[in-house]
Amino acid sequence: MRSRGFQSGLAGMLEGGRLTTAEILYHLPDYPTLLQSFTWQTLDEPPRFERLRAFLEHWERTLDAALHSVTVCHAALIGPARFRFTGREWRLE
Repeated sequence: MRSRGFQSGLAGMLEGGRLTTAEILYHLPDYPTLLQSFTWQTLDEPPRFERLRAFLEHWERTLDAALHSVTVCHAALIGPARFRFTGREWRLE
C-alpha cells in the first residue's frame, strides 16, 4: 500500500500534496570542480517529502554525480479563492 506522500493527481492534492520543486546542484563526474544544476518537480507532501527523498536516494545509489546541495520549495495547488481589488475599472463596450 502506498503512503499518502505517493498519491498523485487530485486525490494527492486534496490530502495535502503540494507542487514540490527541487533545485539539485551536483558535481560533474568527469569534472568534479564544476557544478551542474538540475530542476525536478513532483507532487509531494511536506514536511517528509517522501517522493523527493526516494528520488535522491535513487540518485545516490545509481549515478556517479555526487550531490552538492538541494534547495526545495513547495506550493499548494488547491486552496481557497483569493480576490484582490486592483483599484481600476475597465469597461467593455
